[in-house]
Amino acid sequence: MIVVFGSINLDLIFPVPHIPGPGETVLGPSIRIEPGGKGANQAVAAARDGAVVVMAGAVGRDSLAASALTLLREAHVDLTRLSEADTSTGCAAISVDPAGNNAIVVGSGANRFARQNQIEDALLGPGCTVVLQMEVPADETAALIGRARAKGARIILNLAPAAPLPVDTLRKLDVLVVNETESAWLAAHLGCGDGAAEMRDRLGVEVVRTMGGAGLEVATAEGVRLVPARAITPVDTTAAGDCFAGVMAAALDRGATLIAALDRATAAAALCCTRHGSQGSIPFGHETDAFITADL
Repeated sequence: MIVVFGSINLDLIFPVPHIPGPGETVLGPSIRIEPGGKGANQAVAAARDGAVVVMAGAVGRDSLAASALTLLREAHVDLTRLSEADTSTGCAAISVDPAGNNAIVVGSGANRFARQNQIEDALLGPGCTVVLQMEVPADETAALIGRARAKGARIILNLAPAAPLPVDTLRKLDVLVVNETESAWLAAHLGCGDGAAEMRDRLGVEVVRTMGGAGLEVATAEGVRLVPARAITPVDTTAAGDCFAGVMAAALDRGATLIAALDRATAAAALCCTRHGSQGSIPFGHETDAFITADL
């Protein structure tokens, strides 16, 4: 089973000819509205890849909440650990250019009120994989990491967006996932190089550093290994990182090795990048299977 503690948003996605600069207004032809939030995206990715998933987070008592939860419900994610806050549901404005690059502004809203005690100890045993990100309060994330380590769960943290956690907390992880921007930030925070190997040496945990079209590097006790990216033409990279983390967690939860899980996650994220949208662009397991087979 996978327990995701994280953010739940409604995404407003704007295709634009280029990402706006400071003070600039850019007109786009349309708007796409769909569920998002890094936590919810990762929960949907894991569930669509076949995992049993529990989602803990918070939504507002407003008209956005039902829409934000739509795809979680469709993926049969267990939502009984959600809470409601007397504020707005989280919302993100996402600009996407023709090359698939994006710029995102998030109004955290109810995500600021997500609490780790929404997850009871009974869920956090050795058969559980806990997946976390950084769009809910960092102290709540740190507290859940401590509880999950004490109970013997596998712990995966996607340090996105980059934000500080105590080094002792980071050392309790099983897998740390960062992209190039996040790894540079963390390296400065830790006082080490920004490669996966340097961060693993500093923290003593497995580190996955994703590098977009250059693939990824993973540092484990056995050394550093490169996993190439799939050859695609991206149209929208929104949610690809969340798709990667969720599918990796689902594969590990099924008993895959880390390398096998990363290979599958890379394929799912690549497929996600060939589709427009955020949470709705995340593939189902059978689609990932077909993509991998066609790529062989």
